[in-house]
Amino acid sequence: MAQKIELLAPGGDIDAIKAAIASGANAVYCGLNKFNARNRAANITFDDLNGLLRLAHQHQCQVFITLNIIIVESEIPDLIRLLNKLVNTSIDGIIIQDLGLFYILNKYYSSLMIHASTQMTTHNEGQIKFLNQLKATRVNLSRELNINEITELTHAAHQHNMLTEVFVHGSYCISFSGLCYMSSLHGGNSANRGRCSQPCRDQYQTTSQGIEFPLNLKDNSAFADIAELARAGVDSLKIEGRIKKYHYVYLVVEAYQKQLKRWYNNEALESSDGMLYKVFNRDFTNGFLRGDIHQQMFIENPRDYSSTHLAKLKDDFSTEGIARAEEALYSEKGLLRQGIKREIDALSVNKAPLALVLSGQVGSALKIEVKTPEHHFELISEVRLMSHGIKALDEKQLMTRFKAINDTEYFIESIDLKDIQSNAFLPFKELTALKNRLLYIINDSRKTYVAVPKPALNKTKPQEIEPTLSVIIDAEEDVELLKNSNVDLYYKLPNHIAHQANELLDLFGKHKCLIPWFPTVLIGDDYGDAIAFLQQLQPQRLVTDNTGIAYEANQMGVDWVAGPQLNIVNSYALLTLQENFNCAGAFISNEINRQQIRNITRPDDFQLYYSIFHPIVLMSSRQCLFHQTIGCEKERMDEDCLISCDKSATLSNLKNTTFTIDKNKGEYNHIYHQTHCLNTTINKDIPNTFTSFFIDLRNISSTTKLSSNKKHLVTLFKQHLQGDKQAEQDLKKCIYPSSNGQYNTGL
Repeated sequence: MAQKIELLAPGGDIDAIKAAIASGANAVYCGLNKFNARNRAANITFDDLNGLLRLAHQHQCQVFITLNIIIVESEIPDLIRLLNKLVNTSIDGIIIQDLGLFYILNKYYSSLMIHASTQMTTHNEGQIKFLNQLKATRVNLSRELNINEITELTHAAHQHNMLTEVFVHGSYCISFSGLCYMSSLHGGNSANRGRCSQPCRDQYQTTSQGIEFPLNLKDNSAFADIAELARAGVDSLKIEGRIKKYHYVYLVVEAYQKQLKRWYNNEALESSDGMLYKVFNRDFTNGFLRGDIHQQMFIENPRDYSSTHLAKLKDDFSTEGIARAEEALYSEKGLLRQGIKREIDALSVNKAPLALVLSGQVGSALKIEVKTPEHHFELISEVRLMSHGIKALDEKQLMTRFKAINDTEYFIESIDLKDIQSNAFLPFKELTALKNRLLYIINDSRKTYVAVPKPALNKTKPQEIEPTLSVIIDAEEDVELLKNSNVDLYYKLPNHIAHQANELLDLFGKHKCLIPWFPTVLIGDDYGDAIAFLQQLQPQRLVTDNTGIAYEANQMGVDWVAGPQLNIVNSYALLTLQENFNCAGAFISNEINRQQIRNITRPDDFQLYYSIFHPIVLMSSRQCLFHQTIGCEKERMDEDCLISCDKSATLSNLKNTTFTIDKNKGEYNHIYHQTHCLNTTINKDIPNTFTSFFIDLRNISSTTKLSSNKKHLVTLFKQHLQGDKQAEQDLKKCIYPSSNGQYNTGL
């Protein structure tokens, strides 16, 4: 029989988790009511968790907790309080995105298994090595990868004793996960905080192709691709859907388990399962997995496709036919839900009882007999019972002192004091020690509490910091224009570098002042080509938005700076980069506000950067965004699309907000905000903090107009940073309109 693969199910609430367990999931991932990337799900409370853990483990089902958001500094104390509770549970793993949380878990909570979230956009071997160095035990690979790329990364992960997960069913994001800021900019609901409002599903003004939902992809389904994923060595198949209800979870898990059993038994696999069309879906595609990225991956209707599919099967696609199909489905779903609800209601999520029997006389040790369904042991105090003290032992005091037991998979059912001498006293400190020993045993020898210190304050005197100005460009004519402007010049490299490598090497050789900036997404050969370019160039310094390049730069001994799309928002993330990868500095995310930035502590010998003028990227996509907007002569993307396509278009929503779609040679499709960001207050609001402020002068269009040439703008920005108030006013006149909303609202 073939090696078994984990089937990982979503659990948005108690009923959905029970449905996953009942239908045969091998593992379930769920969020608590804080710090998880599905705030729209009902989620579970910590009090729910321990009973669910008990139920899941009785059915050989693992439970992973999602803490997969970026975490601002002010939330760290609450996070640590939660971790001190989670470390006392039997959870099987924590799914995370935030680099600061990696630091905290590695340094203080090593017993908790770390899973790297899909929000980390893992798509190359260097990123696998980066995560391995951060002690991740498994990684959820980017959803945009094809089967060959998945195979290579799974092999790389296994070489480093890491497991791989692949999303196999549910909603597709049109953007690379972790790199979408559209919801954040429009409505203040950050996808990196679990609040995505799904603007990709919205209706837009009708495009020239007659499309009203131009960003709406069909759902992902790899149901027919189980054999290929198994041969790729993938360890876990992940079903999306933590905002879905229990019947959805049950039926999808059941369908995939049946398909897996066919694979295990060397039986022919089904090409599809009709039940998957009877729960919510937007029709299905496996285009990314097959490496066949095409126009038919889109669908015009973002709502449930179930009744339309049934009407097509009956060859009755009229309005009346769809209505009849919807009525039939409603009736069938009702019966299915009733049967599933009866099954899951029979599953108990109660915690297990724990009984305490105390005995002892004054002058002797206190003995506590502990009884649970799994344990029966005795604890003996190291301090003898006394005839005087602050408070005599009674049930109320013991319930207070031992209340932490109720934060485990057990609850105190009874406390028996009949064999203890009346008016006997024991110091509170000794009761606490007994409680900790008890927890240590019932928690399978896990730590009961961890003290996490704040990052040490840097010793640099604030008045010594005088920020410089740095400029990002992507055209040689701008190098000639700005190279004598007494600024640091950074050149933004494309996602696909091979066809421009010689030209770029010549450019960097000709202009020694240029510093390379590596992009966020480098998949497959593009990553290998980027590494080859790095090794040939041998720069003294670089900026990268890709952790694979960060890993390689550290191995080569190159000073490197973490770019803004690594989403750095807390001090512990800076420590992660510095201590694990010898990082020289990092950009602070433009998603957070002035107060959230002020809270961050800069480590010693570490530089901080911030972008004060730039086009605002809303998303980056592997899919072609021109099919649905201005059209394209190709129905399918091919190798030449990434290399040669150079187009732009606009897209307007129903509120008349216009976005720019931009695709340059060698790059993926990007959507940009309608205006550039201009922040002329941060250097006054938060003085003596940043080493350098960046301005982005790449030729990316928006409604923002520049009434001065780039050289003059650089001069104005330099004067502004030197405190020239007139320069600030001139900048606002020269750059108009602009926006700076996130700096005011934050996360």
